[in-house]
Amino acid sequence: MAQRLHLVFGGELVDPGRTEFRDTKDIHIVGVFPDYAQAHAAWKAESQRTVDSAHTRYFIAHLHRLRDEEREVSPTEELGG
Repeated sequence: MAQRLHLVFGGELVDPGRTEFRDTKDIHIVGVFPDYAQAHAAWKAESQRTVDSAHTRYFIAHLHRLRDEEREVSPTEELGG
């Protein structure tokens, strides 16, 4: 079964109502997680840690959705193979 990788990241936004970062050099990469449950736990911890900063937001990116699963890949590209 292929891995379902999730990236947790965040930082200060220009406006709390948008998803544009104030400075992309300051984006905090929390980590890459092998399943949604672990990614959600990391997202929640960072979100709670920064709750007093209205402009700071954290996100979960579903890395496995960035790949075209229908396209044949070489063995070196296969995740969790």
